[in-house]
Amino acid sequence: MDFDRPPENLLTEHHLRLDTLIRLRWLAVAGQSCAVFLIHMALGFPLPLAACLGVIACSGALNVALRLRYPMTHRLEGPAAGLLLAYDVLQLAALLFLTGGLENPFCVLFLAPVMISATALTPRTTAALGALVVALATLLAFVHLPLPWPSPHAVELPFLYLVGQWVALMLALVFIGVYAWRVAEEGRELSQALAATELVLAREQHLSALDGLAAAAAHELGTPLATIALVAKELERALTPGPHDEDMKLLREQVARCREILKTLTSLDEGDAPFERMAMRHMLEEIVAPHRNFGVALEVAALGDPAAEPEWLRNPSVLYGIGNIVENAVDFARSRVTVTARWDSDRVEVEVADDGPGFAPEIIDRLGEPYVSTRAAGRAAPAEAGGLGLGFFIAKTLLERSGAQLKLRNAPPPLTGARIRITWPRGRFAAPAPEGGGKAASLSFRAAAT
Repeated sequence: MDFDRPPENLLTEHHLRLDTLIRLRWLAVAGQSCAVFLIHMALGFPLPLAACLGVIACSGALNVALRLRYPMTHRLEGPAAGLLLAYDVLQLAALLFLTGGLENPFCVLFLAPVMISATALTPRTTAALGALVVALATLLAFVHLPLPWPSPHAVELPFLYLVGQWVALMLALVFIGVYAWRVAEEGRELSQALAATELVLAREQHLSALDGLAAAAAHELGTPLATIALVAKELERALTPGPHDEDMKLLREQVARCREILKTLTSLDEGDAPFERMAMRHMLEEIVAPHRNFGVALEVAALGDPAAEPEWLRNPSVLYGIGNIVENAVDFARSRVTVTARWDSDRVEVEVADDGPGFAPEIIDRLGEPYVSTRAAGRAAPAEAGGLGLGFFIAKTLLERSGAQLKLRNAPPPLTGARIRITWPRGRFAAPAPEGGGKAASLSFRAAAT
C-alpha cells in the first residue's frame, strides 16, 4: 500500500461545526454589546446607539434561528460555513461604519473570521473572505460616520495614519491567514496519516489472524473432503447410468476445487516456493481457467505493445487476489466477464468487468473492510447462503501488499455490472532476464512487494 498518501476514503473534507460558530458569535454579540454600552454610557461618547444595537441584534436573531433549525452536532460544509463567516465580516463592517470606520481600533477584529476559515475551511473560501475584508476595509477608510469622541468637534486623523492602519491590517490578514492555514493543514495531514496507518495495521492484524485460521481450516477440512470424494466415487460406481451422471461429475469437480483452494491458502506465504516467469497473457489465462465452466463467457484481452509485455515472477498471493476477484465476477455476472490488461512504460493495469447487478451504493465505499459482503446473492450463491465478507478483504489486502491500488465502480448507465481496476507501477514488475539466466535476474515482483 502507498504510505505517502492516505486512501481516498480517508481524505477528510473541510467541515466546521455549527455549534462552534454559534458560540463564537454569541461571544462577539456579548463583546460588542459591552463595548457599545461602555463607550456610550460610561465614557459618554456620542454614537448611534439604536442603530448599533440593531446590528448586534441581527446576529443574536441569526444565532437563535440557526439553533432552532439545526441540531447542535450539525456540521457545515465549506460553502455554508463560508457564508456564515462572510455575514460576520459584513456585520462587523456595519458596526465599524457607525463608529468611525477604519479609524476605529476595533477594525482589527476583521482578522477573526479569516483566521477561523484558515484553520477549518479550504484555501479558496479563506481567500474569498480575505478579499471581502480588503474591499470593506478600503471602503471604510473613506465612507463612515465620525469616530465617537467626547469633543464636540469630529476627530480628523491624518490620512497617512489611515494608510498605515490599512497596510497593517492587510499585512496581519495575510500573515495570520497563511500561518493559521499552514499549521492547520499540517495537523490535518498528520491526522490523515495516522488514520491511514491505523487502518493498515487493523487490516494487517485481521489478515494475520486469518492466516492461522486458513491453516487450521485446511488441516481440519482435509479429512472431510477426502471422505466426500471417496463416497462420491463409490456412489458413482454403484449408481446405474442416468440423468444423475452430470450431478456426480459436478460433485467431483467441486471437491477437487475445494482441495485446490485449501492448497492455495496454505501456500500463500511460502517464501521458498519456486518462482516461474510468466507473461501477462499467460498469467491471466491461468487465473481464469478454473472459472470457464460455469455458464459465463470469460474473455481475456491484452492491450499494449506486445514487445513490452510485462513479465511476472510467480507470486501466489497476487494470483489468489486476482483469482478471487474473477471468481466473484463470475458468480455475479449474468452472461459475460471481461478481464482486460493494459500496460505502458509507467504502469500495469488489470480490469475485471462483469454484466451483473453491480455494487450496492450503500456499501461500495466500505468494500475492503472485513466482514462486509460485496453484493447481493449472485448466480452461484442463493440468498440464504450469504458469505462472511472476507474474500474481497483478503484479496484486496494481498494485492495492496504487492504495491497495487484498487478502484471500484459500477458501469455507467445504461450498462450494468461492476468494474474493479487493479493498477501497479511498472517498476513492480521484473525486468527481462539477462542473457544466460542465473542469479543476475532483477528483483522479483514478490520481493518488490515487501
